[in-house]
Amino acid sequence: MLKPKIKNIHGGTLDAMGSAIIRGDYVPGEKLPPEQKLCEELGVSRTILREVVKSLVAKGLISTGPKIGTLVLPSERWNWFDDQVVGWQASIGFDPEILDNLQELRAVIEPEAVRLAAERATEEEIDALERAYHGMASAVERGSTEDYISHDYDFHLGLLRASHNRMFLQMGRALGSMLREVLLITTRTPNNGIARSLPAHWRIVETIRARDAEKACAYSRQQIQASRTDVTETLLTTPAHGTDHR
Repeated sequence: MLKPKIKNIHGGTLDAMGSAIIRGDYVPGEKLPPEQKLCEELGVSRTILREVVKSLVAKGLISTGPKIGTLVLPSERWNWFDDQVVGWQASIGFDPEILDNLQELRAVIEPEAVRLAAERATEEEIDALERAYHGMASAVERGSTEDYISHDYDFHLGLLRASHNRMFLQMGRALGSMLREVLLITTRTPNNGIARSLPAHWRIVETIRARDAEKACAYSRQQIQASRTDVTETLLTTPAHGTDHR
């Protein structure tokens, strides 16, 4: 059941075990099967398995210790900033609560970053925001989901960059995989939600260029709340499925 399906034995084993844990094949608090049994199920050596176990420990999916064995950890211990963890969850489908948690975090960070951007952004950074916006608009016209997500991600990362706060920018990069999943879900919003979101993005650009920090911050809050509503409604009205688009 767990046997890797790709040529990269380490990567395939890691994907198989990570996906199995996130899928719920192993209950949080449960011990993983003995090493020898896992080696037989996966068709790998003990050396490979032990390397994979170390990776899963680093990602917060399991813990190991003397006398207690290897335990599966609950989802609140998982590293949601890890690209592979996000990818494994995306292939199965996200719990709406996890994505809403991300939106709550964005609502704390991004409007303040936008406020600072209105005060600190260079002309080059504002021009980059405009280019990202026009890329989004063009992608909507062409019906290109992939291009839309790419430009929308660049837009929001650009806002954090324009704040000239390194911690904000680092947080944005760390959240990259999760944010891309949110953006993907917004492209599935009924009644062409991404087209409806374009004016909100443009208002943010305009107010940053006008150096109106308070309005820029307010528009950012409105845009994130609209995104939060769209994601929640889309997940509630769409049959459960994975969001893997790689």
